Amino acid sequence: MTNEKTTRELVYETNRDVKWICKTLQRMEAQDEEFEVRLRALEGWRAEKAGEEKRISTISAGAGGIVGGVVAVIVKVLGVG
Repeated sequence: MTNEKTTRELVYETNRDVKWICKTLQRMEAQDEEFEVRLRALEGWRAEKAGEEKRISTISAGAGGIVGGVVAVIVKVLGVG
């Protein structure tokens, strides 16, 4: 007797393998979707953080301009310089 598999056994194994592959692909797709959600959240957080840094920089520049203007007025009023 030979160890060759019958057509029925080959079809059964192939069917089982295809089901395993499909389940594995579904799990991988679910992980990819979860990864995409986490990546989008991280990108949003980073954009928000960059916006805050820009806003703080703008506020600092505005405050510096105001302080400079006040100093100029005080120097002019006092007649120093």
